[in-house]
Amino acid sequence: MGFRFTVLSSGSTGNATIVTNDEHTVLVDAGLSAKRIDQLLAERGVSGHDIDALFVTHEHSDHIKGLGAVARKFNIPVFANEATWGAMEKHVGTIAPEKRNIMQTGETFEFGSMKVQSYPISHDAVEPVGYCFTEDGYKLSLATDLGYVSDKVRQHIIDSDVLVLESNHDTEMLRMGRYPWNIKRRILSDVGHLSNVAAGEALCELMTDRTKRVYLAHLSLDHNVMELAKLTINGILENNGIFFKRDEDPLRETYYDRATPWDEVKRR
Repeated sequence: MGFRFTVLSSGSTGNATIVTNDEHTVLVDAGLSAKRIDQLLAERGVSGHDIDALFVTHEHSDHIKGLGAVARKFNIPVFANEATWGAMEKHVGTIAPEKRNIMQTGETFEFGSMKVQSYPISHDAVEPVGYCFTEDGYKLSLATDLGYVSDKVRQHIIDSDVLVLESNHDTEMLRMGRYPWNIKRRILSDVGHLSNVAAGEALCELMTDRTKRVYLAHLSLDHNVMELAKLTINGILENNGIFFKRDEDPLRETYYDRATPWDEVKRR
């Protein structure tokens, strides 16, 4: 069987991803306006009424901006850990008690044959997480807003069929950019964002014969370009003798202003 996903939007202007197995559909983050999320869903043939759950990675606005409005409009249950609920509560408005679900970090929820597990990540939020989706032996991992790829992160996302991985910035572009130094220091820190080089080095340890595609995500509009990210990561992989199997275009793009095409997570 397997399942399908589309990254509706990725970047500091807003993040949202849909994962579905045609029986159950879940949304990860709702960091755009409710109107924009509605538009992106419609473009991919999904109605908000189809969504069975909304999972939250952390409380930053680019991940929860439209959460309250979307959850109320479509009556969607929301899943987040207790610390994240506390941090985002005043920003998302009233969520009905029966729609508030505490998902402890590391816990797994099941929607039919689809399993959703959270795992801890390093970022400057109260208790940020990533998510892994598994079904019938297939695995999709979402890993963005990472200061670094810890051993615990690596244990969760290694051996994925498809991986959505942050490749936020080119370090030199960031150092030479217009941001104040305190913001640059935050981005470069262990609770900031993953650079192109860090993403490439991480992939050297994450990729197995099972890995077919990696979507590069959360790219900075000011301090990165997709072509540079791909070039940097491909160079690191080739220098380490690591190559993708069975795919003509294994490094895939995500966008801040449009959704990715549907992709099927299945063995080929």
